Amino acid sequence: MDQSDVENAELVSRFWERLAARDFEGCGAMMAPQGHYIDVPLLGLEPGAFGPEETAARLRLGLAPLASYQLHDGPIIAAGGFVVTEHSETWTWEEGVSVTLPFASVMEVQEGRIVRWWDYFNLATLLDNAPQWWLEHVAGSYK
Repeated sequence: MDQSDVENAELVSRFWERLAARDFEGCGAMMAPQGHYIDVPLLGLEPGAFGPEETAARLRLGLAPLASYQLHDGPIIAAGGFVVTEHSETWTWEEGVSVTLPFASVMEVQEGRIVRWWDYFNLATLLDNAPQWWLEHVAGSYK
C-alpha cells in the first residue's frame, strides 16, 4: 500500500470507530459535501443520503432506536482511492430480538473525505429479524 492508501484505510477505520460509538454526526462529518451513502439493496427504491447532514440523519433513523449496537471489525483493503471493508454488525432491538448482519462496504475517499459509501448486505436477513415497530419507524423519512 502506498501512503495515500494507508491514510485512506486509517480514515475509514476512524469512521467505523465513530459508527460503533453511534456518533452519527461524527460519521457524517467524514463525508464530503456531495458524498453519497446508500444501502445497495435499496438502490433504485430510494436515492440514499447525500452529504454530512443526510448521512448522519439516515444513520440515526436506523440505529438510534436500537437497545444495543455492536460493530465487529473485519479486514480492510485500500487501493487507488477505494477502501473495502468486510465486517458484521449486531443489532439488538430488545432483549431476545437481535440479528448479526454481515456487510461488505465500499468507500471512495478523495482529499480526506468519503465521497461514496455503498453498503452491501442481505436485506432479507434484516427484514426477517426486525420487529414491526422498527420497520414502521424506518419507513419514515430522515430528510
